[in-house]
Amino acid sequence: MTRRTEWPEHTRPGAPRGRDGRHGGAPAAEDDDLYGSDGSYGGEEPGTGSPRSEGTSGGSGRRGTGDARGGRGRRRRGFGEPSGDDGATSFPARAEKEEPPADPVERARAICLRLLTGTPRTRKQLADALRKREIPDEAAEEVLSRFEEVGLIDDGAFAGAWVESRHHGRGLARRALARELRTKGVDSALIDEAVGRLDPEQEEATARDLVARKLHGTRGLDRDRRIRRLAGMLARKGYPEGLALRVVREALEEEGEDIEFLGGEDG
Repeated sequence: MTRRTEWPEHTRPGAPRGRDGRHGGAPAAEDDDLYGSDGSYGGEEPGTGSPRSEGTSGGSGRRGTGDARGGRGRRRRGFGEPSGDDGATSFPARAEKEEPPADPVERARAICLRLLTGTPRTRKQLADALRKREIPDEAAEEVLSRFEEVGLIDDGAFAGAWVESRHHGRGLARRALARELRTKGVDSALIDEAVGRLDPEQEEATARDLVARKLHGTRGLDRDRRIRRLAGMLARKGYPEGLALRVVREALEEEGEDIEFLGGEDG
């Protein structure tokens, strides 16, 4: 039987010999830095004796880009795409695929928090969303009441911000604003309080600005069509008929239009 000590030892080509002249088996720890995985010594190209170029891969002589760009031929990762060389999806993408909580209260809480992210909503809007997702009424009521307690749901604040934004941004009058808030489920008392903050003088000034912006586009039309178009625009935005006609009449008077027939229609 051949003894193990007589087996030929597997060493790297060109490995240094021991003091007794035989190959010393695996190199010492400090020799690991000298040998590459391909048996090259001191960073030399295998079989050439020339030093390996810095930044090359596999001794090809070409500058390697695999580590920096994720591999040759791979297109540049665009914004929002999953990162990582293994192609694993990003954490948000994985989170979206996770199963929703089994507890209906936890599900309701997660739905409400998601809907409230970035935009306020009324209690009715959230309740409708929970009902659509088949959340039990008891769980929905518990979560909605808790959200009201901590201020995440505030229909009064919602109504005030809605009036401010829609009046200055769209020129809506109190009547149109109240109608929109009712469709969102805001309580009547809260609606009255919110629209009551809109000063009548400010409302009239906004109506004048709206007419002034539209007036130029009606030039060339006959007088009756101009009146109908401008007054109709104000009516759609919730302005009372008497206010609308008065503002239109005064705007046309400034242009020299004959509007005497409208003298008694302030209503």
